[in-house]
Amino acid sequence: MTSLLAFAGAAVLEIAGCFAFWAWLRLGHSALWLVPGGVALAGFATLLTLADSPLAGRAYAAYGGIYIAAALLWGWLVEGHRPDVWDVVGAVICLIGMAVILFAPRAMPA
Repeated sequence: MTSLLAFAGAAVLEIAGCFAFWAWLRLGHSALWLVPGGVALAGFATLLTLADSPLAGRAYAAYGGIYIAAALLWGWLVEGHRPDVWDVVGAVICLIGMAVILFAPRAMPA
């Protein structure tokens, strides 16, 4: 459960941080957007370290499913673009993959 909460928080921070750069470069907002964007990205990286995995690569792979679903929600709630059925199907597939990676029974390393 700790991983899921960390991943959810990390997704919000990563998307918000990247959106700050998007707002500056693509939407013409002030470069001051980069300050909270950088802080958000640092928070994102910090939260990923809380995942219940001894391997960074495995944690990042599992996080990908949460990120995809969160990005679609961001697009809907912040940018006003409602996901279509294929967005939802794709996100569900990714969340199933995340669950397999994160929750599969594994032997403890020697």
